[in-house]
Amino acid sequence: MLTPPSDVKKDWSDHALWWEKKKTWLLKTHWTLDKYGIQADAKLQFTPQHKLLRLQLPNMKYVKVKVNFSDRVFKAVSDICKTFNIRHPEELSLLRKPRDPSKKKKKKLDDQCEDDAFELEGPLITPGSGTDILYIGPVKGNIYSSPGLYSKTMTPTYDAHDGSPLSPTSAWFGDSALSEGNPGILAVSQPVTSPESLAKMYKPQALLDKAKINQGWLDSSRSLMEQEVKENEALLLRFKYYSFFDLNPKYDAIRINQLYEQSKWAILLEEIECTEEEMMMFAALQYHINKLSIMSSENHLNNSDKEVDEVDAALSDLEITLEGGKTSTILGDITSIPELADYIKVFKPKKLTLKGYKPYWCTFKDTSISCYKSKEESNGTPAHQMNLRGCEVTPDVNISGQKFNIKLLIPVAEGMNEIWLRCDNETQYASWMAACRLASKGKTMADSSYGMEVQNILSFLKMQHLNPDPQLIPEQITTDINPECLVSPRYLKKYKNKQITARILEAHQNVAQMSLIEAKMRFIQAWQSLPEFGITHFIARFQGGKKEELIGIAYNRLIRMDASTGDAVKTWRFSNMKQWNVNWEIKMVTVEFADDVRVSFICTEVDCKVVHEFIGGYIFLSTRAKDQNESLDEEMFYKLTSGWV
Repeated sequence: MLTPPSDVKKDWSDHALWWEKKKTWLLKTHWTLDKYGIQADAKLQFTPQHKLLRLQLPNMKYVKVKVNFSDRVFKAVSDICKTFNIRHPEELSLLRKPRDPSKKKKKKLDDQCEDDAFELEGPLITPGSGTDILYIGPVKGNIYSSPGLYSKTMTPTYDAHDGSPLSPTSAWFGDSALSEGNPGILAVSQPVTSPESLAKMYKPQALLDKAKINQGWLDSSRSLMEQEVKENEALLLRFKYYSFFDLNPKYDAIRINQLYEQSKWAILLEEIECTEEEMMMFAALQYHINKLSIMSSENHLNNSDKEVDEVDAALSDLEITLEGGKTSTILGDITSIPELADYIKVFKPKKLTLKGYKPYWCTFKDTSISCYKSKEESNGTPAHQMNLRGCEVTPDVNISGQKFNIKLLIPVAEGMNEIWLRCDNETQYASWMAACRLASKGKTMADSSYGMEVQNILSFLKMQHLNPDPQLIPEQITTDINPECLVSPRYLKKYKNKQITARILEAHQNVAQMSLIEAKMRFIQAWQSLPEFGITHFIARFQGGKKEELIGIAYNRLIRMDASTGDAVKTWRFSNMKQWNVNWEIKMVTVEFADDVRVSFICTEVDCKVVHEFIGGYIFLSTRAKDQNESLDEEMFYKLTSGWV
């Protein structure tokens, strides 16, 4: 065994004292041990602050990283994202790997083999070193901690091979395997390699299973060591908050790809429900993205200036779509609020009722719908009137069956009133659905986002169309589709592979002209359009309730849900929230809203701190603005989420 020369000094600068009994880092070096309350019999560990972690990215690939185990998780995730060039790290966090309760505990060797099967190809090299470990964290005097590379003002660059946006990551990592002349392997989509790998993964069977996954979110206000994370442990890096700010194709090649990957796996593993037509649309987009990803890696064309211009032009609309902000249309009369008026079929379900939809002349003004028995009576008193502010809006659409329904759950004192609207065609549905969605947020059709919302809905429906006169598909094309890797297991049981392949190719004709980045953005946009998108579930018992229910947390509301059906029982908007508190002794969360509405619940299978952090986190994200500096207000985040700062 070789021993280092005696004159070589060891660098101890990364070491610190860890007090295992109190789960505390002794980082205040100017404090005495007595001030920390340490007695003579206390055991302290002198250990490096940076330790290895196996990090599973949203694309299910593992990377080995060195993370600061003494930093708060929020700061550690920020450093990880900064190194990967993922903007807005506040949207991500770390999650413990969920265990499949239906399977017996595997041997450690089996787990290791399963993990290795998804290892990213090639080592990720520490910047400026010869090791095979990617170092996460600021380095003094080093380019990798430079805030200049992490700014919305940076000049966008493009890959010289295929015209796709080039992330600065390749500049960060030089000649390492992470760049090798490409935008970076993190910006390249990873297709599902085999049906067997998909079958191995844990699929939540019910809403309660989905809720249990959310028990694993780490506390952002505490360090990894404080939460008993071990060196070389596998953790999942995921988008935690479903509020994606300033998603810009020019700067976010890696962020968009990882977001696409997370949405893809959520659909394949049935973590989110979608209709059969929607599943075929998602499969067609996946097939298209996989095909373009292979082509872009094989065809290295240097004369791509024209392609860059085309990509820029094609993405301008999508940028507006996903930002929900700018519009190039000329503003109309801003003093008048647009209205809708048309014959709509209305149905109000009641117990033991057999009556169906009844046609009404409906007018949509501000945030309210008024229903009249006929157009001639519209100047009189309406037969029904409903204010949609704060309601739940759910689509119920079947393109082939020409069914365009809108389900409304309107909050009332005793719960939610259920109303169904049936539209005659896609155009009518898009106009009314967009108006309902805006009204639920307290906005009217005068809002600048209304026109774009209508176009988004029409685009989403168009992608699900089946071509009435499908072109003949050459036999060699059908052989490169593996439907077992493109659709969820539910549909593999329902149809033969040949049938699924035909339907995927049919749906592919609607997306075949899209560029690679546009297809990813469309996939994300379609995911955002699903009824269950953006709701994080927790098992809870409400004050006064006798049984376990679900509490759903979205970016703008809390939802009390039936645990067996997932139906919304009651909704409360954050815009009406006055304050929320936690009784840490009995683990009860209490939220107070306007009009003296008070909601209290106990989380039965998760620390109430996780729920508290979700609420505070969404409030924090709602304060972001484009004219702000890129730097994050960490202290404000901790004040809103930690509960004891």
